[in-house]
Amino acid sequence: MVNQEIARIFNEIADLLEIKGDNPFRIRAYRRAAQNIDGLPKDVAHLSEKELIEIPGIGQDLAGKIERYISTGKIEGYEDLKKEVPEGLAVLLTVPGLGPKTAQLLSSKLHIKDIAELEALAREHRLSGLPGIKDKTEENILKGIEMIKRGKERLPLGRVLPVANELLSLLREKAPLQGLALAGSLRRWKETIKDIDILATSGEPEKAMNAFVHLPMVKDVLMKGPTKSSVLITEGIQVDLRVVERESFGAALAYFTGSKEHNIRLREMAVKAGLKINEYGIFRESDNKRLGGEKEEDVYRLLGLPYIPPELREDRGEIEAALKGTLPRLLEIEDIMGDLHVHTKRSDGSHSLDELIKAARDRGYKYIAVTDHTKGLGIARGLNEEKILEEIEEIKAVNKKLRGFRLLTGAEVDIRSDYTLDLPDEVLKQLDFVAASVHSGFRQSREQITKRLVSAIRNPFVSVIAHPTGRLIGERDAYEVDLEGVFREAKDAGKAIEINAYPLRLDINDVYAKKAKEMGIPIAISTDTHVLNQFDFMEYGVSIGRRGWLEKSDVINTMGTENLLKWLKKARSAGGHRRS
Repeated sequence: MVNQEIARIFNEIADLLEIKGDNPFRIRAYRRAAQNIDGLPKDVAHLSEKELIEIPGIGQDLAGKIERYISTGKIEGYEDLKKEVPEGLAVLLTVPGLGPKTAQLLSSKLHIKDIAELEALAREHRLSGLPGIKDKTEENILKGIEMIKRGKERLPLGRVLPVANELLSLLREKAPLQGLALAGSLRRWKETIKDIDILATSGEPEKAMNAFVHLPMVKDVLMKGPTKSSVLITEGIQVDLRVVERESFGAALAYFTGSKEHNIRLREMAVKAGLKINEYGIFRESDNKRLGGEKEEDVYRLLGLPYIPPELREDRGEIEAALKGTLPRLLEIEDIMGDLHVHTKRSDGSHSLDELIKAARDRGYKYIAVTDHTKGLGIARGLNEEKILEEIEEIKAVNKKLRGFRLLTGAEVDIRSDYTLDLPDEVLKQLDFVAASVHSGFRQSREQITKRLVSAIRNPFVSVIAHPTGRLIGERDAYEVDLEGVFREAKDAGKAIEINAYPLRLDINDVYAKKAKEMGIPIAISTDTHVLNQFDFMEYGVSIGRRGWLEKSDVINTMGTENLLKWLKKARSAGGHRRS
């Protein structure tokens, strides 16, 4: 998680520079560097200086700062910069949703030095009345503080999974373990994670435990035993390793994967069948004879159930569906034929069309939609009408040279607060694919936000609503919106809803993905790629789809190119009569 820590510091440097009124290009450079490091699947600690400089937005200067942070734990100039602003201001900037201007106001007027003091003043309504601060502002500040508290208990999946995978690689290399597997909420791909559970078998468990507690990322050993140990790693996450007998591995994997509610249902079924299920195996109650447990499938087979994938084990109807034989055939990563949310360096992306095409083809894709930001999002160098038309012509020229691959002309248009889109219909109608999204006014009323999304759906040229709730896990809560009302409108207009696979978005979440499926609304799973490595985020989006019971037929970018183009054309025809 070094990436995330460096990204946090770079963003804070940008905030501090903004308060000082520094060069806006310098501020933007730090923000862009933070975004690209945060979204990098590789750990920057393992990259050479040359590889660091190859990251878009990272030049010689920032690469040097990153290297020094990795070796010393400090970023040059950061501490000095914090000293140049009032005491406590840097701390206030860590509150989600509290921008530099408001933080500066609170610091200068009330001399707030820490978050506890800020929370007390907000709860006592002593902030309201300051210039620009209303009751709603206090409410949002308290929500931000609550988010910080939640973040100390549970971390986003996208922060924890790369660390867990690195742990597995180290254990395979250094410890005599077999059957190594993640368990718990990580295996179920929950969007937030409390700790990392690892299960394994071993002929030398004590040797394995010794290797585990001496891994380089271990900060503290909480408990060391012959078959179970717990450690705290440098990222602040607790990791538990359990070694079980080979004959119990399947039962233990099912037990420690959970969820608790799912396991309770299985145990209730076992009792009725005269069986006993625990982490050691499946036993006949009458004589305690072991009936199975080496394989996870044994648990379900002996209860008369088909195997239930980990992502479904939440007691949300999966047991009933299994009994009826109606479990979904869940979407697989191999089903994805292309990515429908990709940015180029024309807006805030980092790569050319040729680079994106190569990266997409390397993943076996048949198409991508180029969806650069439009003019309403100035901070992302959004394209105006003229620039969009230029891009369309460039894409058409490239497509003439391609075989077996298609670039879709597209845009990510901004849904303005006045319910209009930031590009006119005469431009939108020339695009293959239009994603519409909200990028501002997150604190508007539920009615306003809902009306903005509905108005976009009613535009005949809009194909999909992107990241529909606007959330950033651990950083920004979803805005208030009647999402079911939005879904009803999408259903009537024949439009799709996006699962944004960026790990801090995962928007829509699994619950709403299942709701969309039940309502018959098509889903697009896309990565919002700005850097080539972010194509790899597709697995996060697919995991949300699987947790939402999605099958291949529920997702539009499992279609081949021609069928997708037909669907897009049909969506325009269906949406035309909904215009208001």
